[in-house]
Amino acid sequence: MEIIGRLTKDAVVAKAGKERQVVNFSIAVNDSYRTKNSTARVRIVTYIECSYWLSTGVAQYLKKGTAVELFGRIGLNVYIGNDSQAHGSLTFHTSNIKIIAFVGDAQKSTNATGAVLEQPSGKEPDDLPF
Repeated sequence: MEIIGRLTKDAVVAKAGKERQVVNFSIAVNDSYRTKNSTARVRIVTYIECSYWLSTGVAQYLKKGTAVELFGRIGLNVYIGNDSQAHGSLTFHTSNIKIIAFVGDAQKSTNATGAVLEQPSGKEPDDLPF
């Protein structure tokens, strides 16, 4: 499964047991639709908690506002709260992270290994062969 969204806060590295670490972060996925016989758009925001177990080095790049494309599987956590009501939350178990845009820098992106990739500036070079 693939989802695209923006981080709602900086990623946090947490310990899971004695030797394992996980990168936890949350994203907001924006969507909108137009109701029948209306010109107004209804905007929906879905918040999804994410976890990445493969490398903690990517956490330094996952800052609030960063646009990411995530690949993985979605899970549902269901529990009975103190109010005796059923509650649930979405968790996305991420297997691959692609950073689409850093905060304040739309010209760079990176992959999960942390390699920074320069994006084309939109200008065409003067020395094109055609």
